[in-house]
Amino acid sequence: MHPTKSVTIPTRVIGLISGTSVDGIDAALVEICGGDLDLKISLLAGETYPYTPSLRTKILGVGAGDAMSMAELAELDDAIAVAFAQATENIQIGHQPASLIGSHGQTVYHRPPVIQGIGKKIQLGYSLQLGRGAMIAHLTGIPTVSNFRLADINVGGHGAPLVPRVDAFLLSNSTGGRCIQNIGGIGNVTYIPPRGHDWLAKIRAWDTGPGNSLLDLAVQHLTDGARSYDEKGNWAASGVPCYSLVEQWLQQDYFHLPPPKSTGRELFGVAYLHQCLKDAEPYQLNPADLLATLTELTVASIAHSYQTFLPQMPQQVLLCGGGSRNLYLKQRLQLLLPSLPVLTTDEVGLNADFKEAIAFAVLAYWRQMGLPGNLPAATGAPSEILLGEIHQ
Repeated sequence: MHPTKSVTIPTRVIGLISGTSVDGIDAALVEICGGDLDLKISLLAGETYPYTPSLRTKILGVGAGDAMSMAELAELDDAIAVAFAQATENIQIGHQPASLIGSHGQTVYHRPPVIQGIGKKIQLGYSLQLGRGAMIAHLTGIPTVSNFRLADINVGGHGAPLVPRVDAFLLSNSTGGRCIQNIGGIGNVTYIPPRGHDWLAKIRAWDTGPGNSLLDLAVQHLTDGARSYDEKGNWAASGVPCYSLVEQWLQQDYFHLPPPKSTGRELFGVAYLHQCLKDAEPYQLNPADLLATLTELTVASIAHSYQTFLPQMPQQVLLCGGGSRNLYLKQRLQLLLPSLPVLTTDEVGLNADFKEAIAFAVLAYWRQMGLPGNLPAATGAPSEILLGEIHQ
């Protein structure tokens, strides 16, 4: 399918997502018009609604491999959907109601596809997002698009990352290449060349590795749960990175696997942190040094990813996601990419905190219009495809 222009009446859409950090539900109320080439969006409201502590604990538990009966899984699925529906109601207060919801849901498991042997026999990937769209539609009375990853996975793709096509039409320009670096629990990049001949086919995107996941887990470990994250990176900024450890960790296979590729807490989760803590024991790092070292792993893996896999370096790096507010992380990334301005998407007119939620509003809108949502070069799928299941 080729990009299309269309004249449409502006549509109010709510985008919903909770990322791998399980901080809460990011909700964005967006006014959208156009097709893809002439896509225009306006953020009317954005808010993060925290999960209740008990619900967050259950989500983190199942994501970490805790045993759960099917009845308990069904209850958790419904409970997350109820929380997403409540976020939908809250974000609309004081605004004209939305006519569509795009809900990514809550990822609790992600397994990339596997290509084996000379015959390239593919084992399909698997990805599970809880917070079923049918329940959200039922509770809100608003048509809901959900389960965005499934269609891409079913044709052999990773089902991730899914935001690059939205990035392409909202953040590209004609003068220079850009890397859009999301830093949520996991980091992912979209490389967008300047708009021109066949520019869409030249976009590249993949998960770079850990984002905030290890940092948040480390803070919770070091404070016995009293704190959940390192605000602005201030704690890490008071420490000194152990570069020998970073070099050791960068030997991990994932960092050297060529794109397309995707990952999650299944790799960079609690077990990985415990291995990092064990590796750090001989160095006798204090807590600040440990956090500085884990932060350095995030930024070093991003820089390594660019230098190894990009067709060429961009003219700008635009950060988004929760990690874009980590000033120490941003400073360290700028030092590792000295020739590139490291900015945030706020500085080019797109809210960095709610960009992912905005993206799923756009993907729902495209699904309703019959436009594809994936980029094969990003997900590894053989073709562009419609994403998401519509629940009335």
